[in-house]
Amino acid sequence: MSAPAARPRHPPRTTTGPRSPLLEIDLSAVAANTRHFTHTTGGEVMAVVKADGFGHGLDRMARTALANGATWLGATSIAEAVQARAADADAPVLSWLNPVDADVTTACEHRIDLAVPSGRHLAAVVESCTRSGHRARVHLQLDTGMARDGAAPHEWPELMATARHAERAGHITVEGVMGHLPRAGEPGPSPNTTGRQEFLRGVALAEQAGLRPSVRHLAATAATLTDPDTHLDLVRIGAGLAGIDPSGSTRLRPALRLTAPVVQVRRVPAGTGLGYGHTHVTDRATNLALLPIGYADGVPRAASNRAQVTVAGRRCPVVGMISMDQLVADLGDQLVEPDTEAVVFGPGEEGEPTVDDWARWADTIPHEIVTGIGHRVRRSMR
Repeated sequence: MSAPAARPRHPPRTTTGPRSPLLEIDLSAVAANTRHFTHTTGGEVMAVVKADGFGHGLDRMARTALANGATWLGATSIAEAVQARAADADAPVLSWLNPVDADVTTACEHRIDLAVPSGRHLAAVVESCTRSGHRARVHLQLDTGMARDGAAPHEWPELMATARHAERAGHITVEGVMGHLPRAGEPGPSPNTTGRQEFLRGVALAEQAGLRPSVRHLAATAATLTDPDTHLDLVRIGAGLAGIDPSGSTRLRPALRLTAPVVQVRRVPAGTGLGYGHTHVTDRATNLALLPIGYADGVPRAASNRAQVTVAGRRCPVVGMISMDQLVADLGDQLVEPDTEAVVFGPGEEGEPTVDDWARWADTIPHEIVTGIGHRVRRSMR
């Protein structure tokens, strides 16, 4: 596992009055992660800024990634892509998850490339361009083993032929061919061999139809880190910018730190039931800290009675059910003042829980944790 870049320790906090939950976003970590990927691949890097930049802020994520070597931006919907375009006037922007009746005119007016995952989608793009006089830049999206987005293999010859006809008619330009690997999170090239071979067969069919796409892209974060044969012309990096490696092969820099103030501390005797359903009963006299953050803020309820937070530099178990707006931490014999900062998660260099920890406690993946932090949690940059 490669070592992460050096990270400064977080400065100590001072109490300046009542606080509320705060998500701190370290853009230097996003910058370092972007540079890691630009050095990892010989092709171009697309910064995938969907889901509000994986919870880090779409605009901030886009600008930081482009300033550190990324050359493309990627999003799911056209609305997200329009926001990405506003972050940079020049970089190519791709949108790849749209209904058949998507607003192609808006996409063209904002110079947004569109993925076309079926003949129906392509026909709708052509029809819109015929009416408006625009020429859309499209990426033929191929299903290479996920049975999810993309045209099924038996549809590829007709899709290529139709695309070539529409290109000759001046309605579209086939800018790219794209796919997605179903087992890219498994380290090593062998799980991806079939998907890569299928994708290259699709590229060959496109070329045989007379198409000349300028970019072929298949790899996302995990494959970029583990399988150079999948890099081709362009790699798509989203989770990796946020410091998440689905393959578990590389230590990237997490960019988020979530804190909440202690709002109340109470001493309770042994045998005290906590929260809804009394799913935890104290086995000794102890101090309990109440934090004003819960599942409505993105702290997963599934982590109840399993998670930990750090209070005054010490890890404390989360006890009882995590509620919509609050959770309780067991301080043991430790006693702290209200408004003391509790760290829900952070990069981990000071011993605090990490996003990976919370994902494990909630039986989910880190992606769900970072994208789930609610909008009522304040944000700050550092």
